[in-house]
Amino acid sequence: MIEEIGKVEFREQKGNILILGIQGEKIITRAKAGDSVCVDGACLTIKALKNKLLYFDLMVETVKVSTLGELKIGSNVNLECALKVEERFGGHFVTGHIDGRGKIIEIIFTGDSKGIRIAVPLDFTDYIVSKGSIAVDGISLTVIKVGSDYFTVSLIPYTIKYTTLGTKKEGDRVNIELDILAKYVAKSNIKKEQKENYLKNLLNENK
Repeated sequence: MIEEIGKVEFREQKGNILILGIQGEKIITRAKAGDSVCVDGACLTIKALKNKLLYFDLMVETVKVSTLGELKIGSNVNLECALKVEERFGGHFVTGHIDGRGKIIEIIFTGDSKGIRIAVPLDFTDYIVSKGSIAVDGISLTVIKVGSDYFTVSLIPYTIKYTTLGTKKEGDRVNIELDILAKYVAKSNIKKEQKENYLKNLLNENK
């Protein structure tokens, strides 16, 4: 669950490292260097706290698979601290490990709610099911519909007001984290199929 919307106040490229300085008024009051913070769904480690900003080093892989490399000074981002064991759990398990980027291809307003259709790589939809969970820019959402290369979600007024999805437009890209349980199930099924094929081949060889 997103704690607050932060703002990028510093951006510098040093070699293959992208350094971001982000303002987060709530999180900075209880954060320290070394803590993990989800920035638009990507789990980052606080490098330092200075001048009321949270500083992060972004590796090449993070920039490659997420939208964080596209952030500019003034960009708003969703911020969330790591969940403590004793805290109430809401949404679904989100690790902060981005699987890739999606693109908003349609926005439909219905009263106070907002429907969004997001295009994703074809192999992503193998892990997405209707009424299942997915994280978009770090926000735990329920899937409404799944197509061959897209899925849809619906945003309640609270999500629209307190996350960056409220200001997203058609054409904007977003970070996608697939449900980890779906990935484990898929891997289990693949191993089961491989085992069955191995046994079939073994039987055929012994005939």
